[in-house]
Amino acid sequence: MSEEGKQILRSTKCARIILCISEMFGVSLDEATDIYYSSETANLIEEGVADLHCRSDKYLAEEVWREHQEKGCAKSFCRPLEGR
Repeated sequence: MSEEGKQILRSTKCARIILCISEMFGVSLDEATDIYYSSETANLIEEGVADLHCRSDKYLAEEVWREHQEKGCAKSFCRPLEGR
């Protein structure tokens, strides 16, 4: 697969994860985008570490959210995983 094709797949995956974060945790798409791109998980996906891109969008959204909560997220963004 060409580099352009790989980049398209990564971009599509990121968009689906962001949408999952927004829907699962009740935040806006803008907030979900900020949360995703400030995560270490996003960096690992971009670098192709451990084939994370093969994991489900929902699983990765939960990992990004868990990471976000562990960072001491702003109270307005914090919502427990159980609330999905």
